[in-house]
Amino acid sequence: MQEYVTIISNFGFPIALTIYLMVRFEKKIDDLDKSISGDNGLIVQIKDLGIKIEELKECVKDKK
Repeated sequence: MQEYVTIISNFGFPIALTIYLMVRFEKKIDDLDKSISGDNGLIVQIKDLGIKIEELKECVKDKK
């Protein structure tokens, strides 16, 4: 029994801190993932911008 108390006293705080940080970072990573790949995310906006640029190029070619 004394061995378990020693193990918990030596490793309890680092384990608790690791679990706490993992939970905090998981929420931040999920939010970042949603903002990058969501409906209004950065990737969708870049694709839309690429389509608009191609349309502008075609308009310029037609006017020449």
